[in-house]
Amino acid sequence: MNHPLISVSRRWALGLCMAAALPAWASGEPIVIGQVAPMTGPQGVTGRAMNAGAKLYFDSINAKGGVRGRPITLVTRDDAQNPVETVRLTKELIASSTPVAMISTVGTANLEALAKDGILAQRKVSMVGAVSGAASVAQADGMHVVKASYHDEVARLFTQLNQLGIKSVGLVYQDDGLGKDVLKGAEEAAKKTGVALIAKAAYARNTVAVEGSVADMVKARPQVVLLGATTGAAVEFVKQYHTAGGTATMYGMSIIDTEALLKALGPQGARGYAFSVVLPLAQETNRPVVREYLALRQTSKDPNLSARSIEGYIAAKALVKALEGISNPTAASVTSALESARSIDVGGYVLDFTQKNRTGSQYVDFAMFGADGKIVH
Repeated sequence: MNHPLISVSRRWALGLCMAAALPAWASGEPIVIGQVAPMTGPQGVTGRAMNAGAKLYFDSINAKGGVRGRPITLVTRDDAQNPVETVRLTKELIASSTPVAMISTVGTANLEALAKDGILAQRKVSMVGAVSGAASVAQADGMHVVKASYHDEVARLFTQLNQLGIKSVGLVYQDDGLGKDVLKGAEEAAKKTGVALIAKAAYARNTVAVEGSVADMVKARPQVVLLGATTGAAVEFVKQYHTAGGTATMYGMSIIDTEALLKALGPQGARGYAFSVVLPLAQETNRPVVREYLALRQTSKDPNLSARSIEGYIAAKALVKALEGISNPTAASVTSALESARSIDVGGYVLDFTQKNRTGSQYVDFAMFGADGKIVH
């Protein structure tokens, strides 16, 4: 029969051996972050890109020992960009997993539905990196957007077009909160700059049914077509518009995944396509966050990493910076830290979450696909 003290000693020694074999962070209680986003459906490409970007950063933090010795666990649910499902799954995830924050839910209508329901405010759970530039989202309690607003994008574009002597623009937009916010911004910018918005064409949400929009733009013959569209619809519009003989310069909003568009259209089909830049480009290696992101991406085998993924990466890094200052993070303490975060520098890209009714950044620039699919910035 084993002596009880010997048994205890053996168990203690075995415990030490097991602990030594585990990663440095394994002894800490996980910090749970939740994500409800489209992993399937027309906007699945965006949801998967955001998830991949956030996971890339969280994995790198876990590999270094986590946050204060605690690993980050990202719990994800697929809402297929259905606002009803977004609300239901968010409630379910909060109840079952008790996340200290949510990250990168995609879509204006989805985020508006969450804000209207009030679940995030009731539970004091913040949404970091909300994937929308709509004013309605920026103004909602607990929503933190890590890029410029759609109105910022459109205002800057119309100002630049006016400076270039361009006088007519056509707008293709998704018929929902996203598109209507872009439409409102375009109408305001047209009045301020004198650039005429001569055609407006909506297409049904979560579809690529753009045939009517193509016909309207070919008929109106604007000098520039602004695409307030999601990626799949934008790709389909460009294809059909060129086939129909349209000659306007294309300007895509930042919501369109440029890597996915280039892959779908090919270098020749994408040549001359211009787009808003509201987050650091891969070419901007003068920014530490870009160098860091590219180095990690190079070692990753995740096929969902794309041009849009840096948005999820930046959201994850901003959230971790807030977590690092909290000894025992809860949803309420994380919310308080984020709301007082005046200057979160994620590496040459600074966010301010203290401004009510504003997104965390107002940075807007433009780029274009040149020969061989290379980006001209």
